[in-house]
Amino acid sequence: MNAEVRPIRTAAETGLIDAFERARSAQAGGEAARAIREEAFSGVVARGLPNRRVEEWKYTDLRALMREAQPIAEGATEADVSAARSLLPLQEVDALRLVFVNGAFAELLSAIDAPQGVTITPFAHALQSDARAALTLAGAPQGDAAVALNTAFVTSGVTITVAAGTKVARPIHIANVQTGPGHAAYGRVLVTIGEGAEATLIESFSGDSGGHQVNSTVGLTLGDDSKATLIKLQDEGFGTLHLATLAATLGARAELKTVALTAGAAASRQQIYLGFKGAKATADLTGAGFAGARRHLDTTLVVEHDAVGCTSRETFKTALDGEARSVFQGKIVVRPGAQKTDGKMMAKALLLSEGAEADAKPELEIFADDVVCGHGATVGALDDELLFYLMSRGLPKVEAEALLVQAFVGEVLESIEIEPLREALVARSERWLVARD
Repeated sequence: MNAEVRPIRTAAETGLIDAFERARSAQAGGEAARAIREEAFSGVVARGLPNRRVEEWKYTDLRALMREAQPIAEGATEADVSAARSLLPLQEVDALRLVFVNGAFAELLSAIDAPQGVTITPFAHALQSDARAALTLAGAPQGDAAVALNTAFVTSGVTITVAAGTKVARPIHIANVQTGPGHAAYGRVLVTIGEGAEATLIESFSGDSGGHQVNSTVGLTLGDDSKATLIKLQDEGFGTLHLATLAATLGARAELKTVALTAGAAASRQQIYLGFKGAKATADLTGAGFAGARRHLDTTLVVEHDAVGCTSRETFKTALDGEARSVFQGKIVVRPGAQKTDGKMMAKALLLSEGAEADAKPELEIFADDVVCGHGATVGALDDELLFYLMSRGLPKVEAEALLVQAFVGEVLESIEIEPLREALVARSERWLVARD
């Protein structure tokens, strides 16, 4: 007698299955896209949402954090667009701006005047012309739950192509705003920077406290001798669950710089998968995070050196208050033949209360012998002597702590070259230091 084993599904897993069944026939892309979506979603159904028994998710139990599956966003009404106007960040920055409200493109809030050499097209067009290229996130690990869910449900987004030799003077701002009743929004941005081209991208996430679920992916391809800067602001309402994935590949002598500020959402996870595919490329990945109350902040990254003479630097800092928790999982992988690799990784967490917690797991996997690699992690509190010194000069304790925290994260934010953008992000960090939310 053979007993049939039936998996016990959570309410969220059941809700996702129901949502996929309802959406599958109406999604764009035809049969080719449908087959890719079904393959991706079948893995989620078979394994369930990742939990603490899955090594890559051991500190971020998505099965526990995602208690229910919110309904898929059905676009934005005029009222949604009107409400989103006041929630749209970084309006003081002079940029090409593409705004998505509840997952739908909002033309009234956008400002698209693409210069020569820059092509911007809706993600739906990419689905129709080449579904496999649009739905395959090169460099992301097979079977990753966040990527699979995005592949299964994504319908909106944009593709950006910067032609070879083009130097884009103004940054391109992709703004995602969630408003209204709780919903799930899935977006994808595909960016190709041609040989010798240069561009700056800004990605922002904001919204009200409606209990939204956001799953975003960015696929970034840098050609030989190209340069790209990617700056991200995650400042969503405290009821939001935020999952984001960046998969980037670098050609020979390409340069990539990323800066991320995380100051919102109840729980967030930023995944970065970076692959060096050409010799002598460089990458500088940085991030600053703030969390209070019982918020959860996860940064997970894998940097894979698969070419000669490449350099990578990763520096991530978090400040935690209340019963907040931060997670850093970072791995540098040096493949055979990737000689002359120079890779260094550092994670630092500052605990502002006894209830805060920081977990760090830096790793190295090295399969070449002529390399220089290192990693480190620190967790500590504010220096009592420095705090006493500032307070003895007349500063209240809250202001003294704020000054020390600003100095701690300043290295990350001060590296932003666009002054209005840098000032806006510094101002956001200062607001957190006052509220400690």
